[in-house]
Amino acid sequence: MISKWLFSGALLFEAGSWAAFHEQLTVAQATSVYLGAHALSSVMLSAGIWLLLPRRYQYPLPWSPMFIFSLAFFVPGLGALGVALSLFPALYFPRRQQEQSWDSMGVPDLPFSPQERGKALMFNDGGLQDVLRHAPDAEKRLTALFATRRMLAREAIPILKLALRDPADDVRLLAYSMLDKQESEINHRIETTLKQLSAAKGAHQGALHDALARWYWELAYLGLAQGSVLEHVLEQAREHAEQTLSLSGNPYAHVLAGRIALEQSRLEAAKTYFDQAEAAGIGVHTLAPFRAEIAFVEGRYEDVSRQLARLSEDVLQRPPFAALAKYWL
Repeated sequence: MISKWLFSGALLFEAGSWAAFHEQLTVAQATSVYLGAHALSSVMLSAGIWLLLPRRYQYPLPWSPMFIFSLAFFVPGLGALGVALSLFPALYFPRRQQEQSWDSMGVPDLPFSPQERGKALMFNDGGLQDVLRHAPDAEKRLTALFATRRMLAREAIPILKLALRDPADDVRLLAYSMLDKQESEINHRIETTLKQLSAAKGAHQGALHDALARWYWELAYLGLAQGSVLEHVLEQAREHAEQTLSLSGNPYAHVLAGRIALEQSRLEAAKTYFDQAEAAGIGVHTLAPFRAEIAFVEGRYEDVSRQLARLSEDVLQRPPFAALAKYWL
């Protein structure tokens, strides 16, 4: 109701402002009367429109009403008419709000802990590598590194090595400390076992050689050794594996010796060790992946399929054999 009175008063004052020029007044008097009436008309028009505006358009004060007043006052005649023609239809005939078919959401942060825990906790190392490569926030990349603590070392170490090239110092230092911790633990066990080996005799000596072969192999298998260091580690693993075979009858020592030979590209020696392991009672399903790898390196591709076919259906459905079975079988 107040707005209607304000609009009516604005119309009367605007009409009176123009009527001042038709009276027998001097130019100065007519200009003063016009400006005063036009100013009052603009004030009343601005106040009336401001009262009808939605609340989000009424603020901040005083800029919102001053903007309407400026449009009406500084453009004589056409300003008030333009404000009325542009704002009145919008105020009295608002556009209907369309129903949104989708909701925009921000990118969620990585959860501190899994939201749902299954019986078998699985990690997707590819997803964590994507976070390290593409996430712009260093906190997210740090969270991805912390997630590797729940992963197998073989899966976590490639992710940690990728983080060593991260532009953020905190990410690189954390990745380096986690890698150094794993390597230091293995080296400490090797040093401890070597000290025990110097005083060991008999069957205990064979067990220590077996432990040393496995720890050296662990450094190579996990990718913690590279270049000439890798060659030295594999050679140490080979020597201790051969000592184990000469001192004990552990059939799994043949498997380890074969894997070391395969890593050193000594294929004939690897075949011999795997044959000896089978003769010692190791199942063919355990040896099949290694024999398939040898067949692939030698170009005997039909034998690759034959060796993989020896694996059980349950094993062929789990990574990494699922992808191999899909291609070769």
